[in-house]
Formats: sequence, structure tokens, C-alpha cells
Amino acid sequence: MPDVVIVGAGIVGAACAYYAAREGLTVTVLERGTVAGGTTSRGEGNILVSDKEPGPELDLALASRTRWLELAAEFGPDPFELEEKGGLVVATSDPGAAALTRFAEGQRATGVETVAVSADQLHDHEPNLAPDLPGGVLYPQDMQVQPVLAAVSLLAAARSLGATVVRGEEVVAAERGPDGRVTAVRTRTGSYPTNAVVNAAGTWGGQVGERLGAPIPILPRRGFILVTEPLPRVVRHKVYSADYVENVASDDAGLETSTVVEGTQGGTVLIGASRERVGFDDTMSVAVLRRLASLAVRLFPFLADVRLMRTYRGFRPYCPDHLPVIGPDPRIPGVFHACGHEGAGIGLAPATGKLISQMLANGQPDIDPSAFAPSRFAQVTA
Repeated sequence: MPDVVIVGAGIVGAACAYYAAREGLTVTVLERGTVAGGTTSRGEGNILVSDKEPGPELDLALASRTRWLELAAEFGPDPFELEEKGGLVVATSDPGAAALTRFAEGQRATGVETVAVSADQLHDHEPNLAPDLPGGVLYPQDMQVQPVLAAVSLLAAARSLGATVVRGEEVVAAERGPDGRVTAVRTRTGSYPTNAVVNAAGTWGGQVGERLGAPIPILPRRGFILVTEPLPRVVRHKVYSADYVENVASDDAGLETSTVVEGTQGGTVLIGASRERVGFDDTMSVAVLRRLASLAVRLFPFLADVRLMRTYRGFRPYCPDHLPVIGPDPRIPGVFHACGHEGAGIGLAPATGKLISQMLANGQPDIDPSAFAPSRFAQVTA
């Protein structure tokens, strides 16, 4: 019997599998589709501290950044295109610059490296930026990774430690013993006995939670990304406008857009970001694409003459209080959650996987997990 069944083979599920296997646990990963085929394959691979205000999520992000560097050193050479490129947050107005400065000061007090960049210094960091921007803040600790490669690498490492990955298996229910504890996970084709189950289903974590008898309020939040033709290295950092932080933290269900531009090792430039809660409607919106393109040209005028190669869209796992759900569910012994990271799942995956593995092995968590506890939703969703 496996010690744990992990539902979902995206980046978070892969990290949970890897760290649980490292703890010596017997691990089975169940994935209804393909490895990293959901939200993991639809994002930009961000590993960010710059967009998080002081508090539990920033603490998790700083710890996860360290673990990403450890994984890169362990798995090397360059198994998932980890790049310590840094982030540059730019203001587009004088009031925005003042707010950005205050935000950075609060972060710096918690261990985030920040460097104030005046208007006349912006082009030293990004020569192709528009000339009329009032300033920004450089975040040297921001990084980027190729998320699909990262998930595949983590699962391969987990398998080398004895884990099993089963694709084409959709979880429909949990079986429980007389004491209420989970004894098996039931799929559409059979049953997998287990001592514990981890809901790492990403955007579908709310649905999987319901099927396990432990619902949590995870909802899809749709976003679009534009991908340019390959170019020389024209954007050095992850560059985004200061209003991006406000959009990430917003509870508004309507469309919100902010400017996010970054290059990749392959030469393409990725352009985002949009957010809207429209259920699982994946309809392409030309209006949103035009809006994102216009915002990107505002920061980088040269993009007006660059051809788009493709666009893609996906869903982020939105949680109402903007914190992931990590840990044991108090309603059903043996059920754990590791989802609800919204757009930060790539960056937060290693620290999340490590936390889950420590909990499964009854170890001492190296980060205080209380702010992420599923118990904060147990009363309203029971």
C-alpha cells in the first residue's frame, strides 16, 4: 500500500512527490491527463519575491527560492533552464513611483533585496524601455524557470526514488475506514489503497477537494500570454508595471490587465498579464490580446514592430484570501491539500512540496504553515 497518493502531476504535485519520496515514503502520483498539462504549461515560469507583500506568502517564496537553487545544483547541469535574471518593477506615474518605493521598503525589512532605480538609471538595466518612465525598483532575487521541464525533472527524480506515476486516472472519491480516515482513492477505473492523499490538482483543486469530501474554495482565474518571434536578448529582466502587484491581490472577478514583459532563453518575449474569473471558459479574447499588446508597447516601444508567434491561455487556481492551501484537512484524517497558489505555483512549488513531505512524515516543518492551513476554510465549506 502506498504511504501517499498525490492527485495531480503539475509542478506542485511533482514537488510533493519528489520531497515525499526523499523522506522515504512510498508515493503514487495520479494524473488524469498529461504531466504538467494544466496550469504548469500555461504560465511564464516565474519565481518571484518582488510581487509579494511581507507576510506568510513572502516567507514561503524566499524559502522556495532557496530550494530552487538547491534543486538546480542537485539536478544540473541546467535541467530546467533556471535563470537568475532578476526583476525590474517600473512605475508609470509619479504617484505609482512613490507607492512602489514604500512597498519595497516594507519588503526589504523581511530579507528581500531591493535596489531603487531612478529614471535616469532605468536604461542602464533595460536599454529598450520607454524614455519617460519615472523610476523603478530592481529585485535581484527574482528568477525564471521552464516549468514543464521542471515538473518532468522532479517527477523523474521521484521515480528514481521509487515513486510511481499513473496517467489517465481521474480521482472521483476517497474511501474511508470506520474511524473516518482515508483508506483508498477511487478513480473511474479502480481503487488505490493508501494511508494519505494529497490534493495537488491546481486549478481543479476545488473539484478534487469536493470529491474527497473536503471541499476548499479554489476557483479558476483565466489569463492570456503573448509570445513573440525569437529575438536577440532585448529584455534582460522580468519587467512589469507596479500595478501588477495590485492586480494579483485583487478580489475583482472582472477583467484586469497589467504589463509584464520578459525574455526567454529561446529568444522569444513573453507578454502578459490578464486576470478574470469566468469559470473554465477558455474562449480566446482578441480584445484582451490587443490590450496586453498595447500595454507592452507602452513600456517597450520597439515591440510595436515585432511579430507575434503565438498566444496561449490558461487558468490560475484562485483562492479568496490569496494564500495557498497547504496541509492536513481537519475534516477527514489522511487528506492533505497543496493547491490554490494562483499565479505563484511555479515559484512556491519546492517549499510547498517540502512542507507537505514534512507533514506526511510527521516531521517538523521548516516554515510556519499555520497561515496556509485548510482549517481556515473548514467551517464555511463543510
